[in-house]
Order: sequence, then structure tokens, then C-alpha cells
Amino acid sequence: MSNMIPIPERGIYLASRSPRRRELLSQIGVRYHLLLFRERVGEKPDVDESVLEGEAPAAYVERMARAKAETGWRRMLQRNLPPAPVLAADTTVALDGRIFGKPGNRTEAEEILAALAGKRHEVLTAVALKNQDWIEVALSTSEVQLKPLSKDEIALYVASGEGDDKAGAYGIQGRAARFVSEIRGSYSGIMGLPLYETGQLIDRLPYRSR
Repeated sequence: MSNMIPIPERGIYLASRSPRRRELLSQIGVRYHLLLFRERVGEKPDVDESVLEGEAPAAYVERMARAKAETGWRRMLQRNLPPAPVLAADTTVALDGRIFGKPGNRTEAEEILAALAGKRHEVLTAVALKNQDWIEVALSTSEVQLKPLSKDEIALYVASGEGDDKAGAYGIQGRAARFVSEIRGSYSGIMGLPLYETGQLIDRLPYRSR
């Protein structure tokens, strides 16, 4: 434990492109710098997000968050960046054990929303924080009830593009809020970064400076 790096004044690295996660970290006063992965067409992604056969939604998001934090740590070292803890997260939507990630295209987005419409589903977000050989993962699970949606409502929403990069093909903080009749759990977790769990991980970080 003696080789742990405390959170310096410059903060942590956030291994995510999500503007929502950036906003949420800023909301709780955490200083961060972005640590981005490769996402070029034709290149193999830094993290394979394929679901393993028979993998449960909770196990999947926890594995993804851990993999992203570990990959971010390696990228930090490869780029000779000043060392600091690396935070990563992963969000997925699940209905009856079936995992719905980000839609590959808008046809798939319409299919996802049609499957979720009128039903109660889970939104799971796992957060991982890595510092040297120390890593911890926290999981937030919430329930969301969507109202029944017509084909026209789904088509109009998908055409807006808001759900293109979101698990479950919708964003609760945007236009899709009018489709949500009830939530149980963490609103920030549904957005993509559960602030309570994130704060708990940061508080447990060894040798964190105060």
C-alpha cells in the first residue's frame, strides 16, 4: 500500500467521452482531466464491449468498468502523463436479464425502445477507480418505468439523435424524460455516473489528500 498515489491537486483522470459524466463529476467538485481511448473507424477498440455468453447484466457492467479503468491506467503510463487515479464507468439497460447497450444504428434504437416501452427495466452503472495496484468497483442499480410508446413517438425521438450514444437508446435527462413515469434508485446512476457510489470510491482511495 505504500506505493499508492494520493489524489493530487490536479485531480483524477476520467476515462470516458461522456459529457454527462463530466458534468456529474463537476457537480460534486471533483477535479479531473479526460483520458480518451481510441475510437477510430477501422481500428480495434481499446476495450472489447462484447457480452460473454450467459453473462448477467451486473457482472457485465462491473467487468466493463474495471476493464476501462485498467485500460485507462495503461494509457496514462504509455503516454507518460503525470500519474493520478483513473476513474471509469459503464452503463447498461437490462430487461428480464437481456442486456441493451448503445444502439448500433437508428433502426436498432427503435427496436430497443419498442422492447422497453410500457415496461419496467433496470439501469445498471458500475464505477471503477484504479490507483497503482489498487482497484475497486461499485455498482448502482435503478429501475425505470417507461410509458407505452407509439411507433410515431419512438420514430420522432430516435430521429432527434438524442439516444444515439446512450444505453437503452434514450437519455433520461433529455427529451425522453417525458416518457418516464417512475424511477426507483439513483437518478445520477441512470444518467451514467452514480454520485454516491463515486464519492464512496474516492473516499476509500488510499492516501487520499484532504
